[in-house]
Amino acid sequence: METLQFLIDGFAVALTPYNLMFALFGAFIGTLIGALPGLGPANGVAILIPLAFTLGLPPETAMILLTSVYAGAMYGGRISSILLNIPGDEPAMMTCLDGYPMAQKGRAADALAISAIASFSGGLIGTLGLILLAPVLARFALTFGPAEYFALFMLAFATLGGITGKNPVKTIVAAALGVMISTVGIDIATGTQRYTFGVLELFEGIDFILAIVGLFAISELLFFIESKAGAGREQVQVGKLTLTAKEVGATVPTQVRGGILGFISGVLPGAGASLGSFISYTLEKQYLGKRGRFGEGDARGIAAPEAGNNGASSGALVPMLTLGVPGSGTTAVLLAMLISLNITPGPLMFTQNADIVWGVIAALLIGNVLLLVLNIPLVGFFVKLLSVPPMYLLPIVTMVAFVGIYSISHSTFDLYFMIAFGIAGYILRKLEIPLVPIILGMLLGPEMEKNLGHALVLSDGDWGILWGSPLAIGLWGFAALGLAAPYLIGPLLRRRMGAAIKEGPESD
Repeated sequence: METLQFLIDGFAVALTPYNLMFALFGAFIGTLIGALPGLGPANGVAILIPLAFTLGLPPETAMILLTSVYAGAMYGGRISSILLNIPGDEPAMMTCLDGYPMAQKGRAADALAISAIASFSGGLIGTLGLILLAPVLARFALTFGPAEYFALFMLAFATLGGITGKNPVKTIVAAALGVMISTVGIDIATGTQRYTFGVLELFEGIDFILAIVGLFAISELLFFIESKAGAGREQVQVGKLTLTAKEVGATVPTQVRGGILGFISGVLPGAGASLGSFISYTLEKQYLGKRGRFGEGDARGIAAPEAGNNGASSGALVPMLTLGVPGSGTTAVLLAMLISLNITPGPLMFTQNADIVWGVIAALLIGNVLLLVLNIPLVGFFVKLLSVPPMYLLPIVTMVAFVGIYSISHSTFDLYFMIAFGIAGYILRKLEIPLVPIILGMLLGPEMEKNLGHALVLSDGDWGILWGSPLAIGLWGFAALGLAAPYLIGPLLRRRMGAAIKEGPESD
């Protein structure tokens, strides 16, 4: 009953005309960004962060805007998957397998409609799961002490590679690099300068907003320049919508199963939307067996991964809001936004900043409805975006990032620093070193160091306190399992994902 009252209060926040306007704007922009191959939700949210600061948005409005962008980008990723056989981001990869064959049969509009409806169902199921699970987990997290939080952060770093990650060692190296960057500045406990080299601008540390925009947005621009992607791509014609209510009804059980599986995947550290879409698709394919025509344009082959990845996007918010540990790359960027707003994510957020938490959750429910309403009638507009050459779009996106960053601090040093992070991000991506762990290391490093210090003070320097409780031991055990999973389970899952993609249609 208490949760219901909090949710009603959240709707009171989200349904104000001002917040509703930004939710609609975020959903629209997010869909546009998601439709562009390669950008994805993490880039979309990172690009919009400077805009939120430029407009001087209140914390709840800023978070509603960014979570709407997040949800919209998850929707938009399906458009290029279906029309170009190029996933907008990694979670949309499985949608190619049946979406593109269905489009080649002249039913592109039907495939896009099915994917929009399934995305709505998955997002709705995931948000309902968030409403039910988040308060319970937040109350449980109140029992954590500094030793348990330190073990939790170690668990977060241990599971960063995920069981579908390509190289867990590079992931850990990236996380360590992020933690190292987080130590730059003046140590609050001792007043000692660390790695500032006498540069005044480094005394307060490195702003992770600069790092995020540089690593994601600027490096993406450099990649496009390198590939000389100056022209749009030829795509399948959308055609007319001929989808019947019977066809939609046949996919409803698939949508429900996919949404539930996706939500579970999203909550699990290191899993995320990619695993959610893969599991939803493969299990649905096995469940239907000969009753399905997967790989040939089966509508259920579109509904399953779309419900899965959108359910996972809501599930990934659970650990971020309740524990302060992001469940995906995009939630890591959202976590950075919360911290920059002087809001500490975690169990106390549900009492100290209840208006923001429940406003965001209510906005997710509203956003899913807005996205469904936007995506079906405006799909033709979103599709036309794919024919616009990236050489025109990306400079505009980059300029927005520059103006936004400058408006925050009015410092040219910050702009140079952002460019430096962009070049570093480009080099790291060429070396196949992931960028999200660097951001996570920068975000969690200070809290990790603070909790380690508190634990050692409480124990008079006895390191045994770090595994001195059953809860801490359990977290360390899960951390060890998280380190081992990419080597034990990862190869098998990656082989199966590769096999599933090879069974799908070949790109023209």
